[in-house]
Amino acid sequence: QVLRSVLLFPTIERMAQSPQGKLMTPLLCKLRYVLYMPVYLLSFLPEGVKASLVRFALRGMKTCDESSITTSVNLFSVDCIANILYMASQEMMKVVERDSTTIKQNLKKLIFYYGTGDSWCPQHYYDEIKMDFPDGDIRLCEKGLRHAFVLDASKEMAAMITDWLQDDLTKL
Repeated sequence: QVLRSVLLFPTIERMAQSPQGKLMTPLLCKLRYVLYMPVYLLSFLPEGVKASLVRFALRGMKTCDESSITTSVNLFSVDCIANILYMASQEMMKVVERDSTTIKQNLKKLIFYYGTGDSWCPQHYYDEIKMDFPDGDIRLCEKGLRHAFVLDASKEMAAMITDWLQDDLTKL
């Protein structure tokens, strides 16, 4: 009973072949264990110091709310990092081919939103899916939003999605 599904900057195919995937796959699949020791050592820092480190790392964001800081402090946990890196390594190996059969079966319920400068999901992935599904609701970002929009454009994205789903929402 899903009315609509919105796929934002969808990493649904060829992750390891994307520009970011080519860079990250060796790190995630072969070198991830090297990161455990520094994270383990950093985990002993006081919470305030961890939060300061996160603020420093995110200083270039035009808007960075406190919830991003609080959530990011969790990355100083070895268990958390181990799970993240393992999941990411599995994605690099297993997210290979686009599931065009499922897309075709659900096309009327799907909205795809691709970025123009997304190094996880390059624009030619947009061009190809648009060619394969010309009747689909497949959009290309014209606002310059990035893959990690949650760090600095979550409100803007939420407003856009609300506009897109307005007709569906009024039917509820």
